[in-house]
Amino acid sequence: FKDCNNGCSAEYTEEGGSKEVVDTFKAKDLIITPATVLKEKPDPDTLVFGTVFTDHMLTVEWSSESGWEKPHIKPLQNLSLHPGSSAFHYAVELFEGLKAFRGVDNKIRLFRPKLNMDRMYRSAMRATLPVCLCTFASLQPSLGVKKPTKALIFVILSPVGPYFSSGSFNPVSLWANPKYVRAWKGGTGDCKMGGNYGSSLFAQCEAIENACQQVLWLYGEDNQITEVGTMNLFLYWINENGEEELATPPLDGIILPGVTRQSILDLAHNWGEFKVSERYLTMDDLTTALEESRVREMFGSGTACVVCPVSKILYKGETIHIPTMENGPKLASRILEKLTDIQVRASLLKMPSYFNESLELNPMLMVRRE
Repeated sequence: FKDCNNGCSAEYTEEGGSKEVVDTFKAKDLIITPATVLKEKPDPDTLVFGTVFTDHMLTVEWSSESGWEKPHIKPLQNLSLHPGSSAFHYAVELFEGLKAFRGVDNKIRLFRPKLNMDRMYRSAMRATLPVCLCTFASLQPSLGVKKPTKALIFVILSPVGPYFSSGSFNPVSLWANPKYVRAWKGGTGDCKMGGNYGSSLFAQCEAIENACQQVLWLYGEDNQITEVGTMNLFLYWINENGEEELATPPLDGIILPGVTRQSILDLAHNWGEFKVSERYLTMDDLTTALEESRVREMFGSGTACVVCPVSKILYKGETIHIPTMENGPKLASRILEKLTDIQVRASLLKMPSYFNESLELNPMLMVRRE
């Protein structure tokens, strides 16, 4: 990426961003204001995903005149925004989602956070928001579509249970209808922006009305399989050439470059037991393979669900059965077990170098209840 001369951002490098970004925040500048009233620790068995939040949040303000202010950990509270903020009117915002895991050594680690930060950097570039190391909102208090001069980054935390109400690793059903399109070439489908999700809700409601849990987004005249509403998608099958293959749609700007997606590709490449491909797949490819009994498993992947089997797809008024559960699901189960091991047993495992990207959190900077 290049500087767009209007202060869009610094030049990006693959080695972890620009020096300007790396030097943005210092630990000595962190302001901590502990909450005086703490909530009771929630029951992990009754957690509903995304509804319980911790006692604290982090905020950092930015302006084109002063740059980034000091980061501030403070009690969780409502945001106060001008009603003319461009985040409300023009969706000048972005977000990231990642998980922290408590390992068997009782240390808390983030899983491959550099991949999230790289993706956040790219999203900020696309939205003309200031780059930094998590949710962004433009505070520009004026109407008119233009680059913001004020912004806010804030971090909130939430202990979570299973993403889907059906529980962990239970198969889901997908609704595929070509009349709705999530993203297109040259758009923002590969960025984690709220507008991508808000505009998908109508289709999601229609999926639920048709007794399906998620939307399977298709693209193009040939109905290419792209991704699911909250997941990237994988197909484990015998391909047209008779090869055992794990395939997922390519990063062509239409789908989100998921961290779990990349981790699965890394694992499968490292195993070297079958062909691993980032390739285009169409609904015709899938239905033909099903007719010829070449499909073994289909599953989604994401930070929220980790790995989730797919059992059926409602397409053109017909229910297509996917034999994932009948076939084990051996590969999906193996991937889930391996990823979980890495996330909670990282200190005990010998891992390939690309998985040594976890970030150990300093308990002294985590204002939390023991």
